[in-house]
Amino acid sequence: MSARQLESIATRIAAMDRPQLIESLRGTKCSFDLDFTDEFPRSVSLERLRHILMAAALHESRLQV
Repeated sequence: MSARQLESIATRIAAMDRPQLIESLRGTKCSFDLDFTDEFPRSVSLERLRHILMAAALHESRLQV
């Protein structure tokens, strides 16, 4: 993944609100389960939610290479 692609992903995630983050997390395909209760993404900070989505997005992009 190029630096430009990484920056683009980070910028999009930084602009998301909680509902968008939750929807994106639910749609992320990983080789491991992202199995959260409905309460978990509502209870953690936005920064932590962004961090989780960024990690999942990076993992997902690595799988597509």
